Amino acid sequence: MMFWLLLQFVVPTPHRHTVEIRGMEFHPAELTVAVGDTIVWINRDIVPHTATSAGKTEWNTGPLAQGDSGAYVARVAGAVSYVCTFHPTMRARLHVR
Repeated sequence: MMFWLLLQFVVPTPHRHTVEIRGMEFHPAELTVAVGDTIVWINRDIVPHTATSAGKTEWNTGPLAQGDSGAYVARVAGAVSYVCTFHPTMRARLHVR
């Protein structure tokens, strides 16, 4: 029993973070999360978008139509930039600690 109580203080509970895609931008454009956290992108624009990593850590939400969402669970610490593959001027950065 004591082990389980101690484990609750040692192992952080994963959190869920939301990034809105609106006005042809990611909001927030920079986000810091912990390993194990989930990041959810929600497309509020009328045009489709993606959130696609631009580094050695590879992930891609796939195309998100208006109102759609896509998610990624951060598994590796470090910083990674990401873009919308349809609109490469849309850029943001994810910091995983």
